[in-house]
Amino acid sequence: MVKVKICGITNLEDALVSVRAGCDALGFAFFRKSPRYVSPKKVSSIVKQIPPRIIKIGVFVNAREEAVKRIARMCGLDMLQFHGTETPEYCSKFAKYKVIKVFRVKDKLDLREVLRYKPFAYLFDTFVKSRMGGTGKNFDWKLIRHLRGVKNPVFLSGGLTAGNVKKAISIAKPRWVDVCSSIELIPGKKDHVLVRQFIETAKGR
Repeated sequence: MVKVKICGITNLEDALVSVRAGCDALGFAFFRKSPRYVSPKKVSSIVKQIPPRIIKIGVFVNAREEAVKRIARMCGLDMLQFHGTETPEYCSKFAKYKVIKVFRVKDKLDLREVLRYKPFAYLFDTFVKSRMGGTGKNFDWKLIRHLRGVKNPVFLSGGLTAGNVKKAISIAKPRWVDVCSSIELIPGKKDHVLVRQFIETAKGR
C-alpha cells in the first residue's frame, strides 16, 4: 500500500487530523520564504503531541548545514527533505538522518542527474519557476515510470488530489505520495474533509 505524507503542517490541529485519518508522515517547512513556514519551536511542540510512529520530515531549501542539524535535533526529525539546489556532497553530510532529495520536473527528466545523488529517497515535484513547492500543478507522471527499478523509495508530489491520486499511483508506481496545497483552505491551514478524502483514496479504503 502506498504511504502518504501530508506536507505544510503549521499547527497541531491539522497534524492530529492527518494522523487520525491515517497518514504515515508529516512535513514541516523550515524555508522562511514559504507561506507554510513554521518555526522550529512550534514544530518541537507539535512533535511531542503526535504518535512516535508518524515520520517527521523537515523541508529545507539551500539551508546552512549547521542550521539543518540544529533544527533536526530540536524537532526530533526523522527525515530531511532538500528542495533546493543542494549538491550530492551537501546531502551526504547528514548521515544520521534519512535524506530525501527533491527534483523539480518540467517536460523531461535527466536520470543521470538524479543518480548522481545517493539519498534515502527521491521526491519528484512539478517545476514552477516562481515556487519551490506547493505549486498545485502536476507533471507528466509517465516521466518517472522508468524509475520503478530504482531501489530508493520514490515520493510523488505536485498537484495531487483525491480525484487524480489513484491514476497517478497506477502510472508512476511511487512508494509515497506527498500532498500539500490541494488539501488546504489557505496556505498553511488544511481542509480536514479533503485531508481525509485524500488519504482514504490514496490508500484504497
